Amino acid sequence: MLHDITGLVPRNKKPTRKGRGKAAGKGKTAGRGTKGSGAHGGDVHWKPGHEGGQTPLFRRWPKRGFSNFKFERKFNVVNLDALEQFDNGATVDAAALIALGSVPDAKLPLKVLGDGTLTKKLTVIAGAYSKTALEKIKAVGGVAQTVKGEAYVTRKEKPAVDPAKAWERKQQQKNSSGKKAAPAAAAEAPAAEAPKAE
Repeated sequence: MLHDITGLVPRNKKPTRKGRGKAAGKGKTAGRGTKGSGAHGGDVHWKPGHEGGQTPLFRRWPKRGFSNFKFERKFNVVNLDALEQFDNGATVDAAALIALGSVPDAKLPLKVLGDGTLTKKLTVIAGAYSKTALEKIKAVGGVAQTVKGEAYVTRKEKPAVDPAKAWERKQQQKNSSGKKAAPAAAAEAPAAEAPKAE
C-alpha cells in the first residue's frame, strides 16, 4: 500500500513562522498571549521551583539530618551474572565490561556485587567488591585485584565498643593516675618536715 511505502519518509511540513504578521496566524503576540512572564523572553517562569516571587518550598522547608551528597562514593555497578559471559581464565576489567555493554563508561570506578552465580575462574580488576562477590570469586579459584594490580583486601571491621566497659576502663585509668601521684606527694612531705640539726 501507499502508506507502507511512504511511512518512513519524513514529512515536508514547514515550521510555523511566528511574529510575521496576522496572515501567518501567529502575528503580534506570536501565541504567547498578552504580557506576563510567559510573554517576556528571558523571564523566570521556567525556573524549576519558582513560585512567582514567594519564598519557594525548598527554602521554606526545614533542613535537618545528614546527607553525604557532596562526598559520597559513586561507582559503576556490575553483578556476577555479567562476569559469567567471559571465558574461563579471562581477565575482566572496566574496558572489557564497556565493550560488552555492561558498564556505560570509565568515568566512575567499578564495583562488583554478588548477585548471581559464578562458575568460571576469572581475574577481576575493579575498584571495590562486595563481601559476597569477593567470596564467590575466590570460591571458584578466581582472583580479585584492585586497579593497581594488587590483591583486594577488605577493610578491617572495628570491634563493637561496649559503653559500660569503656566507662570502667576510663575510671581505672583515673584511679591509677591518682595512685601514682599520691606516693610522690607523700615522699615530699616528710622531707619538708624533717627536724633541723642543732
